[in-house]
Amino acid sequence: MDQIKIKRLEVFAKHGVLTEENVLGQKFLISATLYCDTKKAGKSDQLEDSVNYAAVAKLIEEETKQETFCLLERLAWHLAKKILLTFSQIEKVDIEIEKPWAPVMLPLDTVSVCISRGWNTAYLSIGSNLGEKKDNLLQAIRLLNEDPLTKVTKQSSFIETEPVGYTEQDDFLNAALEIKTLRTPEELLELIHTIEQELKRVRKIHWGPRTIDLDIILFNDQIIQKDDLIIPHIEMTNRLFVLEPLCEIAPYVIHPVLHESVLALKQKLL
Repeated sequence: MDQIKIKRLEVFAKHGVLTEENVLGQKFLISATLYCDTKKAGKSDQLEDSVNYAAVAKLIEEETKQETFCLLERLAWHLAKKILLTFSQIEKVDIEIEKPWAPVMLPLDTVSVCISRGWNTAYLSIGSNLGEKKDNLLQAIRLLNEDPLTKVTKQSSFIETEPVGYTEQDDFLNAALEIKTLRTPEELLELIHTIEQELKRVRKIHWGPRTIDLDIILFNDQIIQKDDLIIPHIEMTNRLFVLEPLCEIAPYVIHPVLHESVLALKQKLL
């Protein structure tokens, strides 16, 4: 993507492990690389079509002075998060914080921390077959949007499907969502579990009835295999109730293991 760079903005602030650093303060040099699409601004020559780097620099200065953290790592993440949440055109940001007066008692030019943070794209499958099914799905979508680090960017239509596995239960209402999130996959899983608990999801029977079911199907192009988290979802290729709504919003997204599109995977089940 295109880049807008702010280099070595000088800010006097109070960050550090030592008490004296939090009281007396010191100089920090902060650089930011903003990843965004500048094509529209390049054609229009209008500031509103680009990222106002003066406003970004002002935000960096204000947040660095306002907060007090022990670690540069914490300050860097705080700044990255604030920038991404404030300026919607920015997809990713690199932050470098230099600390030229670091109290290490050795001859050096500076110490610094560099991080890269950006919006992740994830796809979720949601379903319900207890109570007011549609309302349950809408409540789950609302709670996802209420999380400050997450926003639902695409939503499929709701489809009614027969239960799989344990069949002695009501039909399901299913949908797929595309979300943008600053959370890691593990943090997104925590959020999903919190939403399921709030909507009174009870896990009594495997594949049994539930007020709400939220599953992470894909997360960027990551491949994760943990005891409590497998991405891509291990059953997605066998479930038409996942692939059909997902195909509505992301037909050409590629499965990172099989290297086939969602559309191709769906057609194999038809």
